[in-house]
Amino acid sequence: MSAIVSISNLSKTYADGHQALKNISLDIEYGEIIALLGPNGAGKTTLISTICGIVNASSGTVTVDGYDIVEDYRVTRSLIGLVPQELTLGSFDTVTETLCFSRGLFGKKPAPALIEQLLKDLSLWNKKDNELMSLSGGMKRRVLIGKALVHEPRVLFLDEPTAGVDVELRKDMWALVRRLRESGVTIVLTTHYIEEAEEIADRVGVINNGELLLVDDKQALMQKLGKKQMVVELKDAISEIPHVLSEWVLELSTDGQQLTYTYDPRNLHTGIASLLRAISDAGLLLKDIQTTQSSLEDIFVDLVKKKI
Repeated sequence: MSAIVSISNLSKTYADGHQALKNISLDIEYGEIIALLGPNGAGKTTLISTICGIVNASSGTVTVDGYDIVEDYRVTRSLIGLVPQELTLGSFDTVTETLCFSRGLFGKKPAPALIEQLLKDLSLWNKKDNELMSLSGGMKRRVLIGKALVHEPRVLFLDEPTAGVDVELRKDMWALVRRLRESGVTIVLTTHYIEEAEEIADRVGVINNGELLLVDDKQALMQKLGKKQMVVELKDAISEIPHVLSEWVLELSTDGQQLTYTYDPRNLHTGIASLLRAISDAGLLLKDIQTTQSSLEDIFVDLVKKKI
């Protein structure tokens, strides 16, 4: 599958010497949902702002559907929709007027039916004639999404779109994102809600200190970097791990009733069978056994810690 957004050796250094982006290269494929994860100040917003033409790169190139973002700015900007973090809206325009004006800015013909459907999808139809200043923060966030979509972009950027919004809006947004992907729109989002990226994204990228640490298919990432843990609950508490179990790296719970064994599920020999035999040989009685898989959040935290 070819890329709709192609980023090559992109760097950004500000006047104070801060290097916000460091030689980032990334291809974003047609119709995919890619989530960019990273702590505050990692470079996520700078990356999105550069692609959208808001921030000028120090070096490197970006193309959108084959068009260069500098040489073909008007074309690439019309292909992109952006939902920023900040609630950047006026006060006295109505919701409908705001969307109509945004569509007109891109030279698009009026489309009342499209705007009506968009407002309904965003649960804004009953607010269509309200002035923006009368809306709650969550409703204003919905209007920003409408503004980003009203000119029918091919690529939608969502920069921390659900930060500080209610659960209802979050669910509405992800339902809309899925529908957009089904219609062929490519979605790029940054988020701190890692469980949402785990649920909705096709691929995940991790950014820290301006570097793109990795980008991979979500499931492949969890297979390659995720670890499993086996928790053995003992019938009787012990004060220390028996010496015969020193071959395995085990953790004993504070109450002395659980042994935790962390292992790599990719290994052909995980050591589980021999560990269980050794526990039995040590005279310990088992009460229960559970296994857990690393979450995307565990993987993200581990990756960022390694690069700090």
